[in-house]
Amino acid sequence: MRRMTQLTGRPILGIPGEVGGRPVPADLLTGVRAALVGLAVVGVPVLGLWVITPYADDGAAGATRLAAALWLLGHGAPVLRGGAQAPLSVTPLLLGVLAVVRLYREGAALERRRVLRSRWGGPVALWAGYCAVAVGVALHCAGAGLFRSRVLLDVLVVALVAGAALAAGVRSADPEARAHPVLGLLDRLPPPYRPTGGAEAVGSAALAAGAGLVAAGGVLVAVSALLSAVAGGGRGAALLAGGPAALAGLVLLAVVLLPNAVVWGAAYALGPGFAVGAGTAVAPSGTRLGPLPDFPLLALLPAEGPGGWRWAALLLPALAGVVPALLLGRAAVRPEPWTPAATAVAALAAALPTGAGAAALAWLSGGALAAERMARLGPVPWWTGLAAAGWVALVAVPGALLVRHLALAPSHRTGLARRSALRLRAGAYAAVLRLSSRRAPAD
Repeated sequence: MRRMTQLTGRPILGIPGEVGGRPVPADLLTGVRAALVGLAVVGVPVLGLWVITPYADDGAAGATRLAAALWLLGHGAPVLRGGAQAPLSVTPLLLGVLAVVRLYREGAALERRRVLRSRWGGPVALWAGYCAVAVGVALHCAGAGLFRSRVLLDVLVVALVAGAALAAGVRSADPEARAHPVLGLLDRLPPPYRPTGGAEAVGSAALAAGAGLVAAGGVLVAVSALLSAVAGGGRGAALLAGGPAALAGLVLLAVVLLPNAVVWGAAYALGPGFAVGAGTAVAPSGTRLGPLPDFPLLALLPAEGPGGWRWAALLLPALAGVVPALLLGRAAVRPEPWTPAATAVAALAAALPTGAGAAALAWLSGGALAAERMARLGPVPWWTGLAAAGWVALVAVPGALLVRHLALAPSHRTGLARRSALRLRAGAYAAVLRLSSRRAPAD
């Protein structure tokens, strides 16, 4: 019985105990599975809509081609649309987030298992499996049709995204590599400007600032949806005329592009705004639109005209800098108090990655829907990044200094009281000694 237990407890796909992990084909299949799961998330709704659509123009091959194009777009890989081969490069951020999060988690799981002798053996196998599926998807979408991929370019983009997500996941699970190299530069600054041990606080402040800006964009989208619902009719009324299947497809596409709308809303709140075609502008300073396609999210755009009360949107990014100011102000007093210059440096260091992240999201959320007029949609990346970094620095620097001052004030008052008491005691003791020295000769 003991021998039988030993036999049944032995892993079927085991390899020598010195290595202690899975073989390379297992990780290769894990990458294939990760890609296929993401493809199924896109393909199942598309095929479902094709099934319920009466008198569909294309067959099942056209539906699978659409799913393949959406999967590639979710990774940031551009495709061509229509007989005119118009560029389509707007990345559906929801699909991109799902793909990146899954790959990130797979990379972290590989690092925790340490499945191979070589640290990068497992991630490379997983990455290769994922890219193999990408090659098949791009080839399926390469022929003549409504959507056409450029195989080499699209596979390269998917490979870069997958490699970056896996590397980030592996790094996150490695305790020796968790410290960010850029934030680690803070400890190399001269002493008056060095926020000692502040890399973690700066990272948390940058994440809080980014979350605040995303929340600002979400608030603007929600307010626009509420105002559009209250107004009724308008551009969104024509969307109900296409039947249940067409309406369901538009709603699903709107849900997939909702994170893009949130990023555009954040760019609007920051001030630069965004474009919905060549020669257009949507910003707090005013709105200038042209002919627009009937689409639920485009129905939320403000009416044309000057800004007026819409300037109030600029208060939202200012509020987004409050939490980073609180975090850095509290970190500046413990365990070793920072100087005011070091506190300001920490706030500026939190603003820089926030601006970089805002610029990256602005670039990913925009792109082209077609040629000519619809070749430019979304925020201008560098303007959005500068505005995000500027707003966070404008609020976080004085806010962190104020919080630091208020946190240190009680200790300063306590120190002054102690020094005053010591001075009184020293004075009284000196007076007693003077009196004693005067009476000594008389005695």
